[in-house]
This record gives sequence, structure tokens and C-alpha cells, in this order.
Amino acid sequence: MTKQTMHIGLDDTDSRKGGCTTYLTAVLVEKLRKFNVEFIDYPGLIRLNPNVPWKTRGNGALCLRFNYEAKFEDDIKETATTLWEEHSAVKEKGTDPGIVFYQNSQIPDELKAYSKKTETSIITLKEAMTLIKKLGAEALGFNSCRGIIGALAAIGETLEGDHTYELIAYRKPENLGTKRRVDEASIFEMDKQTAPFTFNNVDSEKARVIITPRGPDPIFFGIRGETAEIVKKAFGLVKLLEPAERWLIFRSNQGTDAHLQRIETLNAIEPYSSVIVKGTVSLAPRIIPLRHVIFSIKDDSTQVDCAAYEPTGDLRKIARELHVGDTVEVYGAVHKATATKPLTINLEKINILSLTKKTLTENPMCPNCGKRLKSMGKNQGFRCEKCGSKYVDLKKNQTVVPRAIKTGLYITSTRSQRHLTKPLRRYGQEKNCRCNVPMIDNWYFLM
Repeated sequence: MTKQTMHIGLDDTDSRKGGCTTYLTAVLVEKLRKFNVEFIDYPGLIRLNPNVPWKTRGNGALCLRFNYEAKFEDDIKETATTLWEEHSAVKEKGTDPGIVFYQNSQIPDELKAYSKKTETSIITLKEAMTLIKKLGAEALGFNSCRGIIGALAAIGETLEGDHTYELIAYRKPENLGTKRRVDEASIFEMDKQTAPFTFNNVDSEKARVIITPRGPDPIFFGIRGETAEIVKKAFGLVKLLEPAERWLIFRSNQGTDAHLQRIETLNAIEPYSSVIVKGTVSLAPRIIPLRHVIFSIKDDSTQVDCAAYEPTGDLRKIARELHVGDTVEVYGAVHKATATKPLTINLEKINILSLTKKTLTENPMCPNCGKRLKSMGKNQGFRCEKCGSKYVDLKKNQTVVPRAIKTGLYITSTRSQRHLTKPLRRYGQEKNCRCNVPMIDNWYFLM
């Protein structure tokens, strides 16, 4: 029997008080089994522009792709819609759920381009609805319906370039709202055994686990890595101190820097975008309240502030060591100007391209007695307070002082990295294509 292909996009069903669109996706995977669907990819967990003002938490949208028998089409859509409605926190402020159905074995280039744009820019609902109509897709939404934007984007992001995987385990309902119980020592050991093929499991700077969220949502923990096999292996190394309800492996753009755009000049950067841009340090680093570090860079077009906030850890320490004249490439989110603050790049990474020489200028030593000389005034020479000798021809000594930092790439501390930020552990492991890697068996499980 010939089967057809369906893509279901989901977004913004959660709120700051709870819920989770990845959990809805995991439950939907279970419900669709009765329709004998054939999944053609892992569920897509697509992180969109992290700078949109109305996001809830991680600004992630989800997509399921599968082949199905035509006789089940209406049942599949009804099941998905009913479950989406049940899991959408429509009464909570800022929750604007969306669901999109698209039936086509191929994803058009126009839709792929739209999805890339949602990862770096601000997209309007009008743009999304225009494309949905053109493609012949179906969409439903609640409240402002803004979730439709992300739901469509999740369908269009086919992750044909760099991508990662995440295994997410979920909690039993009776444990929601309580502290997550897991053997932390086993997570440190898991990180050690699976390095460098998993990432962002622990914060070595603070010696703490970071795979377990703290909120009331149903996520128990999530393990991110380079392959489905490695995240499943890592899961098996973690000792659970409370039972999980289910787990599922997602394919994702997390940890790929998909949100960053290289910009040629500083005057071309725009608020709510994330940029990579080059400049020369023009104002020395200064510390503002709460131990944040601010410095400025310039090019031929303009000058822009850069901020390394206290949670960025080591990156803040690196920023403090910069000097006027250093050439850097900064990576980060562009915060719009306000009445009290100028346009600012909130730093995720600093690539130090070149360092100026730092010199220490001192008065010369007395040739007669060896004591440090005192200046007698500008261009008037030096005088020794100990022996009384005077020297009109001596010059001040200049000594090159070693810099405390070196050229190279520096990244914000693990605990403050955004979902999309590529960590150091991933450098050199980027993927250039999907490469038609077959899905592993047992990529999801209901405990």
C-alpha cells in the first residue's frame, strides 16, 4: 500500500508555570503508534531566535515526520489536535500555541529559507500565514497564534547541515514540582566516559550538574550529544533515584551556533539578532554593579558596547584583561538601545585575534647608587633623592609586560550557554550533511 508523508509542527504550548512542548511531542509519538505510522526522522527539536522578547524558556519548536496510510489521515490529525489542545496552557499569559500540518514528501526551499530566518531574526505571523497558504498547509492557533510561526519553522528545518541529538527523560506526574532525584556522581562519571561526544552535562567551574532543570515542567533531564547512539549510551550510565515515565531521542540544531550571523560592519547590526562581528577595543573594560564587565569596540563605521555579565564566568575574566587596541571578534545577542543604555552586544564568545603590547614605563635607576630616580619636571631630567646626583640625558625605561591572556577563542561558562551556543567540546565535530544515517532501534521508550 502506498503511503503518504506528513509533517506536524508544534510550538509554544508551555508557560513559565509549567508544561513542555517536547513532552507533548513524546506523548504524541506514543499515540500515533496505533495508526501504524512509520517515522522517517527523529522528532525535530528546533531552537529558534533566542532574542525574541515574547519567548517562554528555550524558544524551541518541535516537528514529527512520518509516512502513513491515507485511511488514517483524519484520525491522525484529530488525535494530534486534541492532544495539542489538552497540553496547551492557553489560560496563561504569554502562551500562544500553534500546530501546523504539512503533507508533502519534500520540503520546499522557500520553507527551508523561512526556517533559517526564524533562527536569526524576527518573523511576523503574517509572513507565516502567507507561506502556509501558499504551501497548502493547515494551521491552528490559540490566543495571538504566535506559535504557528515556530511550528512552521520546525517543519522547514530539516537539519541537513550541522546538528546534534538530545535524549530527554520525563518525570512521573506525582513527582512534578519536587526536586529531581538523580545520582549526581553518576552524571559526572557519564560525562567522563562519553566525552567529547556528549556536551553540557556538568559545569566544571562550579562542579555542579546542569542537565536537570529546576522548574515545574515534566522534564527529568536531557543529555545532548553527537549521535543518537551516544546519548542513549549516556542515559544508561545515569543512576535514577526516582522512576522516569518515558524518554525519547530528538534531533536538533542545539549547540550549532545556528542563531549567529556574521556581520561585516558594526553599524549593520540590528536589535534582537545574534552576531559575529570584528572590531578593535576602543574603550577599556570597566566593571559595573553586580560585577558585569563592559568594554567598547569600534571599526570604521561606529562604536558599540560589549557586555560580559557575571554569570558568564571565565568569559567575564577574559573581558577584564582586554586593552585598547586589541583586535577581537565578538559573538553575541544584540540588545536594543534604551533611554539609559546604548545598543549592546551581550557576549557569548570572544575570539581574540591580536593583542597590543602592554608596556610598563618607569623612571631609570641612579647609575651612582642604584636608587630609582625622581623626575625634575617635563624634559628636565632626573634627580636622585639619595645621593643628590642629577641626570639630564637619561630617558624613562619601557618594559614589555606579558599579557594575562592569549589569542584564541573564549566561550561563556557552560551554565550560562544558550541552547544554540556551540561549546568548545563540539569544535571539530561539526556535521556537513545529514548523511542519511538510519534511525536506531528503540529511540523512544515508555517506562
